[in-house]
Amino acid sequence: MGSAAAPLRVLLDMDGVLADFEGAVLREFRARFPAEPRVELEQRRGFSVREQYRSLREDLAAKVASVYESPGFFLSLDPIPGALEAVQEMFHMQDTEVFICTSPLRNYEHCVVEKYKWVEKHLGPEFVERIILTRDKTVVAADLLFDDKDTIQGAEPKPSWEHILFTCCHNRHLQLPAPRRRLRSWADDWKAILESKRRQ
Repeated sequence: MGSAAAPLRVLLDMDGVLADFEGAVLREFRARFPAEPRVELEQRRGFSVREQYRSLREDLAAKVASVYESPGFFLSLDPIPGALEAVQEMFHMQDTEVFICTSPLRNYEHCVVEKYKWVEKHLGPEFVERIILTRDKTVVAADLLFDDKDTIQGAEPKPSWEHILFTCCHNRHLQLPAPRRRLRSWADDWKAILESKRRQ
């Protein structure tokens, strides 16, 4: 993949890359449980917000999960600054295929349909056709995956894509070993990453 014969295929994670999951969790947790201790965004470490709240106190794990498992949560997420514009620009680039590759919650009652509705609301109906919903991203073939999860594992030990770590509050402290790459925000030069991959 990535040769002149084939278009460059790009996978974009949704939560933490296109939609502000972390900011909404904190805001809703604070509103629902104002007397409880909480994890501010500057203190977030590790991908699982539930596990970090559990480390504060066991019962807080269920409380924070009740926030993001509630109806309306995913649909109400704000777009990450610059994300919608970047996705539209990427979508219209020559020889480039863009898909949204997102993992549903295990308790998926509300999140699956709301992810579809969020995409339609913010990116339009053509992008609904470009949603890939999977718990295992390693089996999806592509050239690049932009994702805020620092380690992505699954059935395929050597995925076809290069994982570009998208900076989020829970991973900004991580030092990536070479040759791994990071995109700090959508204001960063994402086009250079696509072009360097295209040349490989």
